[in-house]
Amino acid sequence: MKIAGFTFIRNAIINDYAIVEAITSILPICDEFVVAVGDSEDETRKLIENINSSKIKIIDTVWDMSLREGGKTFAAETDKAFDAISKDMDWAFYIQGDECVHEKYLPLIKKEMADNLHNSKIEGMLFKYVHFYGSYDYYGESRRWYRREIRAIKRNLNVQSYRDAQGFRIDDRKINVKLIDAYIYHFGWVKPPAGLVNKVNNFNTFYHDDSWLQENKISTEEFDYGNADRLLKFEGTLPKGYQSRKEKMNWTFSFDPTKSSKKLNFRRRFLAWVEDKFGVRLFEYKNYKKIN
Repeated sequence: MKIAGFTFIRNAIINDYAIVEAITSILPICDEFVVAVGDSEDETRKLIENINSSKIKIIDTVWDMSLREGGKTFAAETDKAFDAISKDMDWAFYIQGDECVHEKYLPLIKKEMADNLHNSKIEGMLFKYVHFYGSYDYYGESRRWYRREIRAIKRNLNVQSYRDAQGFRIDDRKINVKLIDAYIYHFGWVKPPAGLVNKVNNFNTFYHDDSWLQENKISTEEFDYGNADRLLKFEGTLPKGYQSRKEKMNWTFSFDPTKSSKKLNFRRRFLAWVEDKFGVRLFEYKNYKKIN
């Protein structure tokens, strides 16, 4: 069984994407790793080259900035990386620049891939998510954030990245997946306030036109950390690659836990209660078909 990792990245240094940590977190179980490096204004390509692994295969791309509606640029770049994977690979393992896999999950992930390699009913692997928020000590929960997503698919399928590269589809139909007991750690919201302002403004350029951007640009250095419905203390350990980043954290994150619960209306409080009580997220959007 052969596994290929794949991702896309552009301006990783300017936008403070931990792309090296993302890649190296799954590199040990990959036989090759395709990185689509966009036309950057910094030393992103050099950053990837410095990983210094024979498994890394860089393809240089130019981002089509005309695909701004709904983040389609991200999907287009993801497809470029997937298409460059060697044809003899069995699985394609996708990771984004602000994600990471804890090393403790790698044996289980590889075993699940091996066990389901010849199971025609299973086309991909569905991962659980932890969305870190504000700092490395807290994670957020919100019905606006996905709690599960596809991050591994079989290489021989006619797969396309969907919408803004959140997930995948096959000829525009949902992929049949198996939910596995492994997590993707998402660190996109772990930045100082000024860094998050820059992140949001940069991100919006891939979703909206110039007039909208001009009217809605965030100019303050103080980011409003009120995006999460609830914040919970993270009690586990960070992936190896993120331990040094936590030690270098140079901002103070604090929050009032009572405020996050008070701002929820009755409907959202009720839905949160149901999820806590029964483990079911009612009316959840699912870009996949889970096979039991």
